[in-house]
Amino acid sequence: MKNYFITGASGAIGSALVPLLLRQPDNQITLLLRAPSDDDLAARLAALCQFWQIEVTDKPTRERLRALRGDVTRPDFGLDAADYRRLCAECTHIVHSAGNVRMNLPIEQARRSSVDSARYILALAHASAHLEKVELVSTVGVGGRTYRLVPEEWLTSPRQFHNTYEQAKADAEEIVRLEVEGGLPLTVHRPSMVVGDSVTGRIIHFQVFYHLCEFLSGRRTLGLSPQFGAARLDIIPADYVAGAIAWSSTTTVSSGRILHSCSGPALSLPLQPLRESVRQSFAGAGRRLPPVIKLPTRWFTGLLNGVSLLMPAEARRAIKTLPVFLDYLATEQTFANHRTQELLSTVGLTVPSPDEYLGRVLSYYLESLRQG
Repeated sequence: MKNYFITGASGAIGSALVPLLLRQPDNQITLLLRAPSDDDLAARLAALCQFWQIEVTDKPTRERLRALRGDVTRPDFGLDAADYRRLCAECTHIVHSAGNVRMNLPIEQARRSSVDSARYILALAHASAHLEKVELVSTVGVGGRTYRLVPEEWLTSPRQFHNTYEQAKADAEEIVRLEVEGGLPLTVHRPSMVVGDSVTGRIIHFQVFYHLCEFLSGRRTLGLSPQFGAARLDIIPADYVAGAIAWSSTTTVSSGRILHSCSGPALSLPLQPLRESVRQSFAGAGRRLPPVIKLPTRWFTGLLNGVSLLMPAEARRAIKTLPVFLDYLATEQTFANHRTQELLSTVGLTVPSPDEYLGRVLSYYLESLRQG
């Protein structure tokens, strides 16, 4: 029997991973969830089960799911002594996918989310009597601005970063690297920008990619758009990332390795055609779109800041996040994934082309907006 401890089950990757693990009838799963009370914890678990389409009557499956009320950024995850001891005694596999994906947090907050949580995950790994494997989710963004092609290896050279999210994740990787060199059976997973399921388009939360699509559509900028040049966007479906993690957790072949869950240089999307695809999907869903007015980035930013003063408060808040996206997209950067693909192809995991799933991802988002 395998006992998985999973953080971030309510996130894009974790929520795609849990159903995969539950397909194996001998897997027991303990989730760490934030909740102000036990009643709220039960409600959060019920909501997750609803998203996973686990019926209330499916007692065999629900009995293999347990939720603990805690916080991954606190020592012992804020659990009481008895719960933590039980966790250490039973845990065989750890998957750490929790993280705050906001890119513009103060560095202290970003490090608390990434670095502190990594330390407490490693502490659990060392305290677990029957540990077999650890899977830790990082990001391809740890390459920062320095690498034009981010390699599938530990990065130890000084770097400049686009934002505090990347910087904090890089700091966390350095702590993890030292543990791996000491023999800890751990794999680091670096996904790119995660989107919905490649088959259904479903995703539990609409995060970075979907906010970017709103900007690409022109709806939030009155049609104003920067000239993207040769910039590309690397996206990856949540089910592919989850599949890589689920497989990796069952083998030591991946121990000590860096796996890049991304589309890679061959399949990353040029922003100009992506914008057209987004606008076509939005228009097809009945969304009114202004005509596109392309401007040099500096002109675009200055004009938009002025125009935003006339916008509603919600639109102004959205506009404030745009410089973070522009800074990220201004770098003509790609992410190597050939080593990862060589490894995963042996178990039937291949990177799907965005042409195959982008329409489904956008349709699910637009339908959710219509229903909401």
